[in-house]
Amino acid sequence: MSPAAEISGASLAFGGRTLWSGLDLSVQPGEFVAILGPNGSGKTSLLKVLLGLQPLSAGSWRIASDHPVGYVPQQRAMQEALTLRGVDLVGLGLDGHRWGLGLRGLRERRRRVAAAIDSVGASAYAKSPVGRLSGGEQQRLRVAQALIGDPDVLLCDEPLLSLDLGHQRAVSALIDRRRREAGTAVLFVTHELNPVLSYVDRVLYLVDGRFRIGTPEEVMNSKTLSELYRTKIEVLRVGGQIHIAGAQSALCEDEAHHLEPEERVS
Repeated sequence: MSPAAEISGASLAFGGRTLWSGLDLSVQPGEFVAILGPNGSGKTSLLKVLLGLQPLSAGSWRIASDHPVGYVPQQRAMQEALTLRGVDLVGLGLDGHRWGLGLRGLRERRRRVAAAIDSVGASAYAKSPVGRLSGGEQQRLRVAQALIGDPDVLLCDEPLLSLDLGHQRAVSALIDRRRREAGTAVLFVTHELNPVLSYVDRVLYLVDGRFRIGTPEEVMNSKTLSELYRTKIEVLRVGGQIHIAGAQSALCEDEAHHLEPEERVS
């Protein structure tokens, strides 16, 4: 089976700092890959590369698809005064780059927008202004916007950020259902592994230019993370969840939910 996305011998550096080098990653159709690491490790930059927004310093990348890449951005609150409706937001994912669809095109557009909204369970509020919706409702519509182009590759940049646990689980389940039903490859940047742990096939963990790729069991353990961080890290599994504790408080899960400016996508 041909990879849905592939990165070969890839390096990315800014000035004298190398985010990662010698990175080889081949993502199969339907595979769910979680991308983890501390702030500034190059997680969002990796998605920028696959979106064609950031050139590599060395190496190559390839998306094997004739369809547009789906992209779910970080959850950000929208201004309450924003009058853009949910249906309009989702429709932009289909044809926001062109105009003049014609009557037949408008009928097909309405059908596809409605189907995308229904697929994420957002029909009840899709005609409301997005600024008046909750963060979880807005994020469901962003997922619909990313999926309406029928992507073979879905890139998710901290889609659970600022969502409560219930909405984290709901959004994660929507993305997982898509990849299982349509064979969509998912690359999922997150600081919150536990909400998606049961869905993840492999983990890419980036730390200060070093990285490990493997199953959650192979990567998320005390030995591997201690090697990556070059300090003693304890990984505990409690009730099916992973908890990380280290000598530095910045490595603890509760400290790792805010991205530095260089990690944000404009």
